[in-house]
Amino acid sequence: MSDISRPIAPKSPEVRTAGDGTFTDDYAWMKNKHSEDTKTFVAAENAYCQHVMKPLESTRRELFDELRSRIQETDMSVPVRSHGYWYFSRTQEGQQYAIQCRIPVTDEDDWDVPVIDENDEPGSLSGEEIVFDGNAEAKGHDFFRIGGMSMSADGRWLLYGIDTTGDERYDLHVRDLHSGHDLPETIPQVSAGGIITPDGSWVFYATVDDAWRPDAVWRHRVGTPSTADVRVWHEDDERFWVGVGLSFDERHVVIGTSSKTTSEVLLLPVQTPEGDFVPFIPRREGIEYDVGFSCFEGAGDEGPDIPIAVVCHNVSNPNFQINIIDMRSHGAPYALDEGTCIAEGSRFGCERGGEFRDQPLDSPDRNPENPRILQGARGLNIESLDIHEHFITLGYRANGLAHLAVITKRQAIQDYLAKIPWNFKEILPEPDGRSHKASTDGSDSPENPDKALFSIGTAGNPSYEAPRLRYSFTSFTNPAELHELDPNEGTDRLLKKARVLGDFQSDDYAECQVWVQARDGARVPVSLLWKKGLVPALDAFGHQGMTEEVLTDIEASPRWNFTETRPANDAPEVAGQGLPAASPMFITGYGAYEISSDPSFSVSRLSLLDRGVLYALPHVRGGGEMGRAWYEQGRRLNKKHTFEDFIDATAALQRAGFADPARTVANGGSAGGLLMGAIANMAPQLYAGIEADVPFVDALTSILDPSLPLTVTEWDEWGDPLHDDKVYHYMESYSPYENVLSVAERQRRFGTVHFPQIFITTSMNDTRVLYVEPLKWAARLSEAEVGAKVCAKIEVEAGHGGTTGRYKQWEELCLEVAWCLSLMGCAPKISM
Repeated sequence: MSDISRPIAPKSPEVRTAGDGTFTDDYAWMKNKHSEDTKTFVAAENAYCQHVMKPLESTRRELFDELRSRIQETDMSVPVRSHGYWYFSRTQEGQQYAIQCRIPVTDEDDWDVPVIDENDEPGSLSGEEIVFDGNAEAKGHDFFRIGGMSMSADGRWLLYGIDTTGDERYDLHVRDLHSGHDLPETIPQVSAGGIITPDGSWVFYATVDDAWRPDAVWRHRVGTPSTADVRVWHEDDERFWVGVGLSFDERHVVIGTSSKTTSEVLLLPVQTPEGDFVPFIPRREGIEYDVGFSCFEGAGDEGPDIPIAVVCHNVSNPNFQINIIDMRSHGAPYALDEGTCIAEGSRFGCERGGEFRDQPLDSPDRNPENPRILQGARGLNIESLDIHEHFITLGYRANGLAHLAVITKRQAIQDYLAKIPWNFKEILPEPDGRSHKASTDGSDSPENPDKALFSIGTAGNPSYEAPRLRYSFTSFTNPAELHELDPNEGTDRLLKKARVLGDFQSDDYAECQVWVQARDGARVPVSLLWKKGLVPALDAFGHQGMTEEVLTDIEASPRWNFTETRPANDAPEVAGQGLPAASPMFITGYGAYEISSDPSFSVSRLSLLDRGVLYALPHVRGGGEMGRAWYEQGRRLNKKHTFEDFIDATAALQRAGFADPARTVANGGSAGGLLMGAIANMAPQLYAGIEADVPFVDALTSILDPSLPLTVTEWDEWGDPLHDDKVYHYMESYSPYENVLSVAERQRRFGTVHFPQIFITTSMNDTRVLYVEPLKWAARLSEAEVGAKVCAKIEVEAGHGGTTGRYKQWEELCLEVAWCLSLMGCAPKISM
């Protein structure tokens, strides 16, 4: 390939005005997706990216072969029982998509998982049916994604949605599994999800408005044209998104409508599908809730069942509480805070924490009304209570991690009737398949947690009658496991552990969590992962698992002097600390929407670790790791805490001698892409490179435009700059596109002209972060006065999640990893 120059976009100034603020946008013309100028620039960007990445092709192939060699390509999931069938999915070597299969239940009383050979051809087992073959359905499409499936109770009627462009708009179809053919009607361009009623007669689905906001629910009679469908609900408030589903007991069609801070649930009995939806609890501004239904069998005064509603809400507790309502007393609507409280979260540090608002958010919570296992928990957030016929599970967050507890149904009913805290036992599995249920004396309470870093949660429990609980478990070093626990018998069985082929051994890798003291004094947890023997400084550090080790002295971090002549593997001297040489580091983060970045295993990550790369994950504010207060401290007018936490964590790891700044590469996507853009402007001297995936880098322009997807509902997350000048100027001060520094400005501010190399990925059909944001950012970074080295890879047929098909996704992932390794000196150098 001949040399291709970095494309330089033409400028066409356009002034953006809002309140008392103005901004001249030289590249606003790129928002015209169908203009020839935009198409030409996109093509030039892709050609340049392909040229830049050419030296990495051999590395990419090497990484792809590594990844593929570690994955069991012909595999299957553990069958899940629902109604009269066991459902499972198969993958086959060489096939891009999964194949959904099922076999009939032969004994109603037999809940043991059927033994199925993963190497069998799909459909070859006696009684096995292929429900949906993604490979056959995807033929002829460059992009293919399923937008949910819903099955009638008798297993005959399948509702499914497909998206073939990436814009997250799905065409719904109803398939008769007896004949294998779709019915003639198609419901086009609807939101993800939708359900078919248990009798297979009706479909309920959501549609979108001009801003692509799911705003309405419709009813469709199966076997009739979609033009005859009836709108049954409309949400007028533009902050709210609407979705529709089926209650766990399959007795109600459920509409959920919610903003970022307020929610409401409406119900319709499935026996009266043409009736009206009724609010379970009328909405109240600033209050979120969800509801499920069950019963306490034989718990009434003279033996009848007690029908109950399980309500998870934050009316009086920002970190949520769970109430059980005895539904014998009256019908809907019910009231928030009605019923018996089973568990409630911590109020420490929360905006609505009352007398606890100004106390540290990680203060130990001691509430005598709570179950014993919650006593002393820090950052306690209550997430779920799932009730089955034989057991009940409690999901919660404490000490920065997800937790899962269980109680037998019999014990729960006794505690409920006695009006005492429920005697839950925490599930604490060990990687070899054994489990340990915490004692009720508090010795294994969150105040004295196991040091392991892990993620745990319920998984594959669709049947109320199931006698055993399924849960999943994983960590940074342990591949995902699926367990089956019998709470009544106390037995725990490992159903499946994800296989990593080759010579992988979990014990070859180490993980730990340290704390970084941020510039405002907050303690930020940072997870670290590395291969033993390849990151000497961390081997010498001597800590594994959760620690109380705090890295401080952020302000003393040196301003590293990046130069083109410095070898990539020439680590800076860590003066006076006596530590081994620092290592290359891949550091990633998110920090938005109260989403927690929990420990998880990744096969592809092994290719970084096996080359001596330190993997770091700062759990920055804006996420939900430490509860609602952690989220509140990283949103709206506190958003800069997210960026500062990430920067301070990076600097602390470099200052400690763990990471080499000249080989530090950062990565984040979507809202994490905003984080990447911000750190590039705020601390360019700390990073050799930054990969920004579908980055939200022109945040202010987007949030000012109510006609765009997401904008109005996003005001609860970021603030409303259109009607509040204070929010406008705050966002103006950090929005990456508007704060790119010139070479001269970097020299004055940081004492160096260094700017990290930037690799951008985006998709033209992305409806969450429009392609125009990263495209304009790339153009601005390429200006001579900025002097940044940047390239962008733009998918023409894809959406927010990138391309589809597992092999295509692996290829794209391996290119991204190759780019990161190149900047770390672990792969051929590229020139931009």
